[in-house]
Amino acid sequence: MVHNLASVMFGFMYACIWIGLGQEYKLGEYGTEGMVSYIAFTQSALWISSFVTNGLGIPQSVRTGQIALDLMRPVHLFSHMMAREWGQIAYQFVYKSVPIYLVYFFIFSLHVPSQGITYFYIVIGLVGSAYLSICMNYLIGASALWTTESSWLYWTNHALINLLAGFFIPLEWLPGWLEKIAWLSPYPYLLYVPTTIYLGSGSDARLWGTLLWCIFMTLICLLATRVLRRKVEVQGG
Repeated sequence: MVHNLASVMFGFMYACIWIGLGQEYKLGEYGTEGMVSYIAFTQSALWISSFVTNGLGIPQSVRTGQIALDLMRPVHLFSHMMAREWGQIAYQFVYKSVPIYLVYFFIFSLHVPSQGITYFYIVIGLVGSAYLSICMNYLIGASALWTTESSWLYWTNHALINLLAGFFIPLEWLPGWLEKIAWLSPYPYLLYVPTTIYLGSGSDARLWGTLLWCIFMTLICLLATRVLRRKVEVQGG
């Protein structure tokens, strides 16, 4: 409840800022109502695509020595960590994302897609964004095998999500060079793509990009697992 209240308050402040700006500026193709819906959706989706377990818990496992047992299990480490995190994401979706969105829905009278197929694309986009976030944090966790402190990678990743995923502002409003950099990374597929599909301003064809990044990140995670199996260093012994 504390997390939900804090998230609602931050989203409300962001929305009020755009409402104030909308009194003097047109805010592009979004308009004031569109930007409020944009902020409400991204604030709700953060609990799926951003607020996941730091390194999927791998850094803590390395510190305690649990990583040795995890690698001995008759299941792939990536599958094991991913399955556990999907449970966490499902919990956050039900008890955080949905309630937060409903609060905004009744406060701001949010935009709602008119076509049923749009909801299907939104779900695909959010599932893809959650999977990409899992992969990113798995790689962050895997780095704990080589460094005693990997939390800086987690917070760097979080900062890049705020900047390159379109959380605060739509990507097309970024400087041209920064927008190009963003689209060369998986970050737009964490928030911007699902949000624009929700608003009806983005093409569902961008979900192919989500799929390609999911495949690529899966291969990287599998490769990282193969490498870390050859280097297991439990701190303290």
